Amino acid sequence: MNESVIRRDQSITQLLVKWGSGDKAALDELIPLVYDELRKLAASYLRRRSGSGTLQATALVHEAYVRLADQSSISMEHRAQFFGLAAKIMRDILVDHARRRQAAKRGGQQLRLSLTEAERFGHKPEVELIALDDALKELARTNPQHSRVVELRFFGGLTIDGTAQVMGLSHATTERYWSFAHAWLRRELAA
Repeated sequence: MNESVIRRDQSITQLLVKWGSGDKAALDELIPLVYDELRKLAASYLRRRSGSGTLQATALVHEAYVRLADQSSISMEHRAQFFGLAAKIMRDILVDHARRRQAAKRGGQQLRLSLTEAERFGHKPEVELIALDDALKELARTNPQHSRVVELRFFGGLTIDGTAQVMGLSHATTERYWSFAHAWLRRELAA
């Protein structure tokens, strides 16, 4: 890793700690450092869905920023935790958007999200975002850590190792949770 990347990561970590300590200005300093990564993450979500969409990656990142700024009692120690939180917020924004569109069209096309890049949960090439969100909420009732693993991997784009780091789990445990959640969601979404 080159020296400038190490310094940038250290700056991000310092800002995350400040923000976690209640320094709201730290978030304003942090966003320019992570904006490109957040925009890539948002663009990735939006590329996965089919049909014409009204939500743009920039708007998704800006809405995520507004919701991040409203957070209180944040405990951040590293960038993986931050991107996990950002992933959760983006998931919520996308689901809210899909529900509004569905309500407006009264049963029209729902926002659809392709799971091909996140290891298919079923044989369908696309899964409705609302159905996925509902299934994840159901999974969270009985197995909250399993649901969180899916959220971090799929919506946060984290690897098994990154997910394990955020959750404070071993690599093997994280893989077991991922495998279980993967099979459970495949069954739920196929029904």
